[in-house]
Amino acid sequence: MTLGVLAVLAMLFVMFAGFWTDWLWYRSVNYSSVFTTTLWTKIGLFAVFGLLMAAAVGVNIWLAHRLRPPLSAMSLEQQSLDRYRMGIAPYKKWILLAITALVGLIAGASAAGQWRTWLMWVNGVPFNQKDPQFGLDVAFYAFDLPWYRFLLGFGFAAAVLSLIAAALTHYLYGGLRVTGGARATSAATGHLSVLLGLFVALKAVAYWLDRYGLAVKSSDFKATGNWTGLRYVDANAYLPAKTILFCIAAICAVLFFATLWRRTWQLPVIGFGLMVLSAILIGGLYPAIVQKFQVEPNEQAKEQEYIEKNIEATRKAYDIDGVKIQDYDGKGKIGTDDAAKSEQRKQADAQASYRLIDPNVVGPTFDTLQRLRKYYQFPTTLDVDRYKDASGKEQDTVIGLRELDLDGIPKRNWINDHFTYTHGYGAITAKGTGTDPNADPAGSPEFTEKGLPTTGQLPKGYQQRIYYGEKTEQYSIVGGPQKELDYEKDGEQTTSYQGKSGVNLSNPINRAAYAVAFSEPQILYSGAIGEGSKILYNRTPKERVEAVAPWLTIDGDAYPAVVDGRIQWIVDAYTTTNGYPYASRTTLGDTTADSLTAANNQRAVVAQQNQVNYIRNSVKATVDAYDGTVKLYQWDEKDPVLKTWMNAFPGTVEKKSAISPELKEHMRYPQDLFKVQRELLTRYHVEDARQFYSGSDVWQVPDDPTNKEKNAVPPYYQSLKMPEKGKTQDQLQQKFSLTTTFTPNGRPNLQAFMAVDADANSSEYGTIRVLNVKSEVPGPQQVQSELNGNNEVATFVRDLRGTDSDIVYGNLLTIPMDDGFLYVEPVYVKGGNANYPLLKKVGVSYTGARDPVFKDTLAESFDAVFGAQGQDPADPPKEDPDKPTPPPSSDPTVKEALDEAQKAFDEADKALKAGDLSGYDEAMKKAEEAVQRAVEAEGKARKED
Repeated sequence: MTLGVLAVLAMLFVMFAGFWTDWLWYRSVNYSSVFTTTLWTKIGLFAVFGLLMAAAVGVNIWLAHRLRPPLSAMSLEQQSLDRYRMGIAPYKKWILLAITALVGLIAGASAAGQWRTWLMWVNGVPFNQKDPQFGLDVAFYAFDLPWYRFLLGFGFAAAVLSLIAAALTHYLYGGLRVTGGARATSAATGHLSVLLGLFVALKAVAYWLDRYGLAVKSSDFKATGNWTGLRYVDANAYLPAKTILFCIAAICAVLFFATLWRRTWQLPVIGFGLMVLSAILIGGLYPAIVQKFQVEPNEQAKEQEYIEKNIEATRKAYDIDGVKIQDYDGKGKIGTDDAAKSEQRKQADAQASYRLIDPNVVGPTFDTLQRLRKYYQFPTTLDVDRYKDASGKEQDTVIGLRELDLDGIPKRNWINDHFTYTHGYGAITAKGTGTDPNADPAGSPEFTEKGLPTTGQLPKGYQQRIYYGEKTEQYSIVGGPQKELDYEKDGEQTTSYQGKSGVNLSNPINRAAYAVAFSEPQILYSGAIGEGSKILYNRTPKERVEAVAPWLTIDGDAYPAVVDGRIQWIVDAYTTTNGYPYASRTTLGDTTADSLTAANNQRAVVAQQNQVNYIRNSVKATVDAYDGTVKLYQWDEKDPVLKTWMNAFPGTVEKKSAISPELKEHMRYPQDLFKVQRELLTRYHVEDARQFYSGSDVWQVPDDPTNKEKNAVPPYYQSLKMPEKGKTQDQLQQKFSLTTTFTPNGRPNLQAFMAVDADANSSEYGTIRVLNVKSEVPGPQQVQSELNGNNEVATFVRDLRGTDSDIVYGNLLTIPMDDGFLYVEPVYVKGGNANYPLLKKVGVSYTGARDPVFKDTLAESFDAVFGAQGQDPADPPKEDPDKPTPPPSSDPTVKEALDEAQKAFDEADKALKAGDLSGYDEAMKKAEEAVQRAVEAEGKARKED
């Protein structure tokens, strides 16, 4: 008995631990309202529908027992049942309670899982858009219809279970007999007839709702693939059939209810049979005849009206109805004289910021050159952002965080894993457009922020400790008596966490709960936990955003940015529904897959609803890398789905106006939304129903030419000038964009180029432009094949074989220029003395040139392609020789400070060559301080003058 009681108490405490730790975590991140709203909604649904189901089954069992006939002459059937009746007689109440409790628990648990459906129905906001068939607001299909369907399903379940329970009870107590011909007492007949009548009445309601369900019904249609909405056969056969079946089912239900007075099943059974026959003939055979003999002989004409509705709805639902498509020749041409060639060469320099540092390749390079300690690591795939250089000009920048790597800890144990090594340190950035000309080894990125602690172009004094990151999946206990290791430099540098996140472990109940929740008993009694100790967990950015907003779909790529002195993870999030009438559905997991997600599961979308036919990037979220603070910002202020969730969870999403200007500078158009839109545009760029039906202009997203696996090419962030009608080359401005290419279905040549304005500060943010190529020009796969066949490439690869090195192709960038396309591809070498990728060559192809070129630098490649010499786009602009040079300062303080700075730069150079990173960091700090003194002194002197 004691063991049994202890086992029950242990089970209850395990359940309590899960609940209690969840509550503590939500309270620690200031989103306790999400926890309580979700919890009370689940409890309410569980209680209401559990009680309803229990009452329905229990009342019908009780009623069947009450209506049992008096004992009569015992037949063989009744004699065999009598043993069961006598056996359960002493326990009838307990059996009734057990049965009702069981069905109530099952029904309640099922209803609790519908908390999202309930909250959307209660808080639904109108779309102010009508569906073309019934004239109802889209909100009816997105918010109301799913709840009605749940209620209908619950009603069917209750009716069926009650019918089964009542029939078994009547059978057990003699009201229903099956031997010698089925017979029933008049009481049993009336009871079961009412239940059957309820079932048929619910079927009538189902037929009526099915009429509206046709607007969001999915079906395969060769012209559109996954079709959603009514087609000709639906509008002209299924819709009237459902209406007729509704009437028949309603009449049939009345006949069953009439059995209470007639006490015979003759009419309702005939009615039920007619309903089944009608369902087969009217609901199945008739639509098939219409499809076969009316639609198929002239399908294009019959379906045209419905294809037009599908095109319009799909383009609205995926926010691609404003796509700007313009014809583009694509061939281009090389200038015929020196002046034309020189002008074209200059145009190539200014056309784009050519991102030669591929964030998908140089992760190991960052890791090798900037890890600096074994217990740090960089992600395999880095991110692209924009930061200002020393002159204040914005430039594309590759960024990665130096996160904690538990596998690199010198000695693994519980204290080291969870108390000592708790965080990463610093953001490392590199210029995206080229390599460092002074670096050893050659081909290394030009780091604009580096070292430990980091120094460079990022704001000085930013919080460099990283407690929350993509690689931080273990829990840590911080802030207590056990000190944490920052990094080793002139001895151990320790710290103690001062952030506001985390759950306090000073309470013994909290410690016991987490000891159970994490299956780690040492949490309960360890002396390393004391006053001020906190436990940090749920530490990846996507995990935190998903937890505080379980109604959002999370983009696969969270990226870091240094904002207002803190490292912030920026996470794009989406609101979705699969109830937008007439809009075709897509599967997010498939649509957002590409060569990067195939190699890195962390880049996969976190889908709250995998099958969708409406999506908006309605929320921008941030997660502070130091204290884990999660903030949700309303980005799409018109999205009715977001407004609905904001009604359900008031106060959780801040207004768009709360986004600081500095944060907004780093926000961008999200990749997963772009991938969904490009997939839809392979078909829905066509707006003419006849052309759409024929499928003559279907595009496809090409496979990644740099990847041997058959995966889609990922979209690329890059700054470029996009051709626009009515604007000259000089009037165009470089815009930070997200780009991709299309090829014709089943063919390798380039069909279209797509770019979206990805700069959140741009007035045209989110504007999608598509260049529809009208000439036969090579696509990415063809360009890659031509480059591989280049003699210089063949020689380069052959020479590498003797050095035990491999060639690694970077992102093949496509840039429209002068009615043609530039293809630029960085080529890396991995192996030999440096077993990490280093940029060694640049391949360039222009559709107006005959052959691709393969040179050491981008400038040399451009020179070879265009036949004219220009300036390397990665170099700073050359000074004008005619521009007067300001005289050197005569202030002695300025001269002294500049001398000190030069001396410190020389020391830093020597230290770097000697491999002394700590000496290099110290010398660079001295140089920066001296330069700052010089600037201040010069400013003061000029002010006095």
